Amino acid sequence: MIRFGVDFGGTKIEAAALDAGGHFLARVRKPNPGSYDEALDTVAALLLDAETMSGTKAARLGMGIPGSISPHTGLIRNANSTYLNGRPFEEDLARRLARPVKLANDANCLALSEALDGAGAGAGVVFAPILGTGCGGGLVVDGRIIDGRNGIGGEWGHTPLPWPRAEESPGPACWCGRRGCLETWIAGPAFARDAGHPDGQSVMTAVAAGDPAAISALDRYIDRLGRALAVLCDILDPDVIVLGGGMSNVEALYDRLPAAMAPHVFSDSFETPVRRAVHGDSSGVRGAAWLWPAGA
Repeated sequence: MIRFGVDFGGTKIEAAALDAGGHFLARVRKPNPGSYDEALDTVAALLLDAETMSGTKAARLGMGIPGSISPHTGLIRNANSTYLNGRPFEEDLARRLARPVKLANDANCLALSEALDGAGAGAGVVFAPILGTGCGGGLVVDGRIIDGRNGIGGEWGHTPLPWPRAEESPGPACWCGRRGCLETWIAGPAFARDAGHPDGQSVMTAVAAGDPAAISALDRYIDRLGRALAVLCDILDPDVIVLGGGMSNVEALYDRLPAAMAPHVFSDSFETPVRRAVHGDSSGVRGAAWLWPAGA
């Protein structure tokens, strides 16, 4: 069985075809066009490319998106690609592609991919933060995505920074209309902004060169991310935390985060591992492809 998935990211959209073992038969990307109608066209073009490369027509499509579908209205909400919000994207896309489409939060797709055969394989509770253009979280329990009653399971990026210091209050304005959301502190652009650099990669280059300002920014980032994950551990107590998104490539996180989390976790011991996504930036599209059960 060949599965097709799309990862709808803030800066790029990726489509892929996977064989029954989860190996790529096709993988294609285009920039996120930034508008609704063009996004529908882009997904259709990418799917056609993936079909051509794999030599198979997609019977159905799974897609990971920023945000989620409201179970009340069927419309997209909470997406940082804000032009999706308030639109019946799943319905419009199914009509445009003339085949069934299933949407899920992109962080849930990451978590599903890593729980099935990645850094969380064999674990009962897997929490997967995405630390990229935005900040989200995916939750998988016993191999199943947990959306929750309101469809917002894992929407960790729009909770406030825990134990804020005086200089961290009330926090930066967020696109969601609130202030001080985790996304404004621990997403990639927030890290770069705090360090006064154009992007996270340039900050890490400066860290490697011994730049004191960049090193201080990294220290603040790890402290904030540690506090944020500690609260998550108090609520879910996951078996493993799997990091995805561009910031997951920062090696220092795996060395230093457990120690940054431990003082804030309400426990006499703390052993939860923090791991890099085995499938890297492929996990989102892999998880999307696995949204449809076998034989569906």
